[in-house]
Amino acid sequence: MTDIQLFNYMKGLLDQTPEAFTRYIYDEIDWQARMVGIVGPRGVGKSTMLLQHIRHQGNKGILYVMADNIYFDQHSLVSLADDWAKEGGHSLFIDEVHKYEGWSRELKQIYDVHPDMQIVFTGSSVLDILQGEADLSRRALIYHMQGLSFREYLQLFHSIQVRAFEFEEILNHEVSIPGVVHPLPLFHDYLQHGYYPFALEGNFERRMQQVLSLSIEVDIPQYADMKASTARKLKQMMGMLATLAPYKPSYEKLAAEIGVSKNNVPDYLVYLERAGLIGLLRDDTSGMRNLGKVEKLYIDNPSLLTVLGNKVPEKGTLSETFFYNQMRVRNSISASRQSDFVVNGHTFEVGGAQKGKRQIEGIANGHIVRDDIESGYGIIHPLWHFGMNY
Repeated sequence: MTDIQLFNYMKGLLDQTPEAFTRYIYDEIDWQARMVGIVGPRGVGKSTMLLQHIRHQGNKGILYVMADNIYFDQHSLVSLADDWAKEGGHSLFIDEVHKYEGWSRELKQIYDVHPDMQIVFTGSSVLDILQGEADLSRRALIYHMQGLSFREYLQLFHSIQVRAFEFEEILNHEVSIPGVVHPLPLFHDYLQHGYYPFALEGNFERRMQQVLSLSIEVDIPQYADMKASTARKLKQMMGMLATLAPYKPSYEKLAAEIGVSKNNVPDYLVYLERAGLIGLLRDDTSGMRNLGKVEKLYIDNPSLLTVLGNKVPEKGTLSETFFYNQMRVRNSISASRQSDFVVNGHTFEVGGAQKGKRQIEGIANGHIVRDDIESGYGIIHPLWHFGMNY
């Protein structure tokens, strides 16, 4: 029989779960698929979204568990699924599955033994879910979830509902926020702390420091089987990157500064990227997204950049970070040989309100993005428009 404490725990969480706002990815998920995985950085709202879905469905036949629940000190996921199936349960939702040792093998077994049971799980974005100890690539639909867009921030923080705009609509100056004449004050507030839903709970900087520490000291070492001393090197590297970004990383210099082998630096950067702490802008030489040579390194998002710097970041850095962060979710983005970015075949130069057109002269599909203007015209676009894409 399934432990009654698991039901009580789930009920307590469901009672506290808000329903008014759901993340951009909610309606894209095939919630009917037999196995669904949702991965993303800490703090972007994966757990809340799972609980929201259970509330929307009604919790009959659905069991939600945290993978680090003390219940699993004496029981396995497989035995839980067996008991739940005997009681007529049809869905098992497992939150933070990466905290359970041997998770991929047991998920595969549950999938194979219980063909009538749906499995939905969340996991750290550091994990390569499809390359776990067991092959889940033919079984699981994996969705990657990022932090709040500017559009989502407007709804969650200010109850301002706006639809998402397609990339072409943004280029055609079709973006608008009903009832908001001057969007820049809201946009500047978003840049400071609007990327993470937990900013609504207060003590944002302290919470951000916790996210940073747990990502580097727990999530990455757990996945990469790192020693504590190596994790400290990784934290040291992150501190350096916060002062240098955006810049083209030198593996030799980074290795020398933190005292590691140059050969390890590319892996460390990828771990930090997967954890949602940095963004690696690549060129398009490989012909495949995210496989080209790294041309520039960014702190992952403006809110994290602000906390790491302990001050308001330089405007140009903040603007480039925001543009890259928001455009990568729905679009193909790479480094430009002539300017800052190439998005879906269009070249973008990002800068201040007085940014001129010199850098994109003679470039087909060239655009200027300015950070302190409310509206655009022709090839001139307000930076905030690009936060309305998802």
